[in-house]
Amino acid sequence: MKYGRKAARTGLLAAMALLAGCAGPGSGGEGGAGPDKPFQGKTLVFAAANHPWADAIKPLLPEFEAETGMNVIVQSYFEDQLTQKLILQLTSGTGTPDVFMYRPLQEGRMFDRNGWLEHLDGYVKQDSAYDWSDFSPQAVRSATVDGRLAGIPVVTEQGVLYYRKDLLRQAGIPVPKTLQELAEAARRLHDPASGIYGFVSRGQRSPLVTQVSSFLYSEGGDFTEGGKAAINSPEAIRAFKLYGGLLRDYGPPDVINMSWPQAIAFFAEGKAAFYTDATSIYHSVTDPGRSKVADKVGFAPFPAGSGGSQTYSITSWGMAMNPRTADKDAAWAFIRWATSKENVLAAQALGNTGARKSVWSLPEGTAAFPPELAAVIRGYGDTGIDHDRPVAVHVAEAREAVGEIVQRVMTGYPDIKEKADEQNAVLQSILDRE
Repeated sequence: MKYGRKAARTGLLAAMALLAGCAGPGSGGEGGAGPDKPFQGKTLVFAAANHPWADAIKPLLPEFEAETGMNVIVQSYFEDQLTQKLILQLTSGTGTPDVFMYRPLQEGRMFDRNGWLEHLDGYVKQDSAYDWSDFSPQAVRSATVDGRLAGIPVVTEQGVLYYRKDLLRQAGIPVPKTLQELAEAARRLHDPASGIYGFVSRGQRSPLVTQVSSFLYSEGGDFTEGGKAAINSPEAIRAFKLYGGLLRDYGPPDVINMSWPQAIAFFAEGKAAFYTDATSIYHSVTDPGRSKVADKVGFAPFPAGSGGSQTYSITSWGMAMNPRTADKDAAWAFIRWATSKENVLAAQALGNTGARKSVWSLPEGTAAFPPELAAVIRGYGDTGIDHDRPVAVHVAEAREAVGEIVQRVMTGYPDIKEKADEQNAVLQSILDRE
C-alpha cells in the first residue's frame, strides 16, 4: 500500500463534499462558496509548537489552501509559550486560534474541564474514509478525557533503552533484557575516571516522572489504582529505588539537575553507557552534527521488571479544535487533512513518530528511523500504557509529589517508605480536589 498526494487530494475532496452536504457536528460555519472550494475566502488560525512535526506540515499548506480556498495562518511558539498563549486566549473566550497543538497528558484534562476542547467523536465516526481505526489505540486513549475524544494524536512516544553498542561489545555484555541486568551492566561499565558513567536519564523532580513511569509499570505498579493514589505501594517503592538507585550510583554528579535536553546531550557526548527516554527524541543521538557517538548507539525494548516489560505508549502532541471557532467544519477539514494517512507519512518520512498503524507498516514510514529503533516501535504493537504521568487536572503538582520520592532515593536516603506515604497522601489530596 502506498499513500500519495493524489490520494490525499481525493480524500480531502471527499471530506469537503461530506461537510458541504451535511454540516459537521455542532457546525458553526455556512458551508463556504461551493462544493469544489467550500471554504473559499475563509481564514483559519493554527497555533503550533516549534516542533519538527509542525515543520513537516507547513510546506504542505499551499496544497491544502489551493484545494479548499482556505487561508491558513500559522502562529508558532515554544511549547511553554504556546501553553501560556492558549490559556490566555481561551480564557478570554475568543474564537482564535481555530485549531491548536497541545499536550494531551499535560494540559488535556485542564483544558477539557474549562471547556476549551471541542469533542471530536462525531467527526471521526461520520467519516469512514478517514479510517479512525488506523490510529494507535493507546494514542487515542491518551487524547481521550472522560470517554470523550478531545484531540487527534499527531506525535507519539514510547519508552526505549538507548545503549552504547561499542561499550557492550568491548566488555562482552549482552543487551539487558531485565532491569536487574540493566543495573548489573551499568555497574560494570561505570568508570567515571575514564569519563564513562553507567547510566543517565532525567533527574529533575518533575521531568523524571515520565521516565520512572516505565520502571513503575514494569514492576507491576501505577500512579493510581482504582482511582486512588498508589505511589507508596510495594511495586512503586521497588521501581523508585531501581530508577533513583541507578541515577545515584551510576549517574553523573549533577544528574539531579538534568531534564531530557541535558541528559540526552550527556549521552550524545559519549559519556554514558545507557540512557532511557522517549523514542521521539532519537535524532539527538543519531545526528552526527549533534552526537559524538551517532554510529555507536543501539536501541532496545524497555527491560522487564518483576511485572514484565511495560512502557508507556502515548500521544505527546495532539491537534485540537477551539469550541468557539467561527467555522467548525473548516477547522475539522484542516485537522483531517493534517492527520490524513498521506500527511502522517510525509511527517514520519522526516522522522516524526506518528500515530497511524498503517504508516508504520510501510517501508517509507520507517526509512527515516534507525532500523533497530523502528523494529522496537513496531514490536510494541498495540501494547503499552496510555499515560506516562499521573492522570490529573493538576498534573504539575502530581508530578512533583512523585518526583520528590525518587529524588529522596537519589540523595541517599536508605528508607523511602515514610516519604512515599507522605507524598501518596499529597497525590490523593490532589485527586480528591478533582
